[in-house]
Amino acid sequence: MSILKLKPSCKDYIWGGRRLAEEYGIEYDGEILAEAWELSCHPDGPSVIVNGSYAGKTLEEYIEKEGRDALGTHCRRFRDFPILIKFIDAKQNLSVQVHPDNRYALKNEGQYGKTEMWYVMDAKEGAFLYYGFKREISREEFEKRIREDTLLEVLNAVPVQKGDVLFIESGTIHAIGQDIMIAEIQQNSNVTYRVYDYGRVGRDGKKRDLHIEKALAVTNRVPIINSGKCYPHVADCDYFTVDKLNLDGKKMKKVEGTVEEDSFVSILILDGEGRIACGDDDIPYKKGDSLFLTAGSGAYSMEGSCDALITTIRDKAAPVRVGVDIGGRHTKIGLVDANQELLAYREILFDMEKSPKDTLCEIAETILDMLEEKKIGIDQCIGVGAGVAGTVQLEEGAVIYSNNIGWERVPAAEILAGLLPVPVQVANNADCAALGEAAAGAAKNYQDVLMLTVGRGVGSGIILDGKIFGGGRTGSGELGHMVIAENGRTCTCGRKGCLEAYVSGSAVRRETREKLGKEMELEELFALAESGNPEAQAVTEDYLRKLGIGLTNLTNIFRPQAIILGGSLAEAGKSFLRPLRAMVERDCFGGKRTEAPEIEVAALGRRAGVIGAANLL
Repeated sequence: MSILKLKPSCKDYIWGGRRLAEEYGIEYDGEILAEAWELSCHPDGPSVIVNGSYAGKTLEEYIEKEGRDALGTHCRRFRDFPILIKFIDAKQNLSVQVHPDNRYALKNEGQYGKTEMWYVMDAKEGAFLYYGFKREISREEFEKRIREDTLLEVLNAVPVQKGDVLFIESGTIHAIGQDIMIAEIQQNSNVTYRVYDYGRVGRDGKKRDLHIEKALAVTNRVPIINSGKCYPHVADCDYFTVDKLNLDGKKMKKVEGTVEEDSFVSILILDGEGRIACGDDDIPYKKGDSLFLTAGSGAYSMEGSCDALITTIRDKAAPVRVGVDIGGRHTKIGLVDANQELLAYREILFDMEKSPKDTLCEIAETILDMLEEKKIGIDQCIGVGAGVAGTVQLEEGAVIYSNNIGWERVPAAEILAGLLPVPVQVANNADCAALGEAAAGAAKNYQDVLMLTVGRGVGSGIILDGKIFGGGRTGSGELGHMVIAENGRTCTCGRKGCLEAYVSGSAVRRETREKLGKEMELEELFALAESGNPEAQAVTEDYLRKLGIGLTNLTNIFRPQAIILGGSLAEAGKSFLRPLRAMVERDCFGGKRTEAPEIEVAALGRRAGVIGAANLL
């Protein structure tokens, strides 16, 4: 199916009328029909499909079944369905209210804030609405007027007529006046702070609550200036782009368009009737209809006479991604821009005593702090990518097992997504490091790359034809756990003789403690060997021999263009590269008659995993 016709969820708020049922054909038996949620996946009122094989299913159920590709690539940055579209019939004045921005709403309500636009469908003569303030007022005056019921005296009353458009950014005080009908396109949120309600009482006979303290915290108290920045669109922002369609049925009686892979198309019929065709679908439309065309549906055409609003989702302006690298000793977090540059970077100690959930909560709090410190709204964040040391089930983002950090069956993506309302992807952190080097580091000129990351363990990433190779089954690609010494040292995985048991940071500290009487990191060991210390030279030669065996095995299996060495090795300089290159060239199958891979240290250092994790999105 390419075209879904939707039945709205209906709301009977006390200020509503009956025009949506009587004039727009909205099916509803109640006395008051204040709002019709025409395009909605919000749990407070989902819209329902009325045609085709999904008739009777909600739009949310359709998306769950068909996949999020139906929304388009521009919607990948949203965890939830991005927008909500509704008809509003204000028989009486609506309460004066304000919506918070995303940052405040996430912190205090656990969901996004709300930016919206109004298109005036009809208005009786003399109708007006409130939009911002007449003049700048102080917080103290604002609070006083709310409590003394004199707020209307300083609000900007705007006369409106059919066809007028207002863009209401979060923080803008506003209210729809009586005898106005509105088409509203908004963020998918239901957060509203009421500050004035004309003394009305609800169905329970009590005055409806005001949200004074929250409104004081979020309201923009200066007059709103219409900048006209949406031209040539009716409205345009990071959450939605809205265009107006008019077919007069005479000179202009047919229009053709294309639904690209990047966004779905919502068509809200304000007036008129006709037919719409797309793919194998050809259905009639009429005043009051809501049509949803799935992303990638291709060419469509509309015939007849109509006024309609067409809504799409454009690409994010100046997007920011968050990369997280969860290792054995530190968790590294970075804000990454479109040019693969780090806007901010932090490291926090990994506490083995904390539960996985508490660790992920700390990570989420740190991300929010970093965004706030840089004055970047969560709405600018298109998602969080996280690399975890261990075996990860990619589709679900679950950590199956990590011997290095002690996690087992942890639904990491699910937990993070519950703390941060953005898409979350989770992968193995060594894969992320390889992806980071491929995107912006030492491997950016290669298509076939292996990467070994030496830390508490030995992580590995495989890139073939420019893409991460994850294997056919969960748990593949653990190159650090190939055996290089039969019945050798016991590895943390339980087997004996693994590469990790000889070349990891833990193995080096154990070896230097036994042979040199002092635990050392690789950098310190190599420096001591270069200074001429014979014991350190012996330990270093044995270390490089074991590592060379592993690199030769990997060369024989994959024959990559390059092998990138990261983690502790990348911090230890480049003096070890020449002997490693010589060993691999000498010992790989075919020897000098074949082309050995380039062996390089990672260019991004400790930040490779962060940049790579951000590139999961």
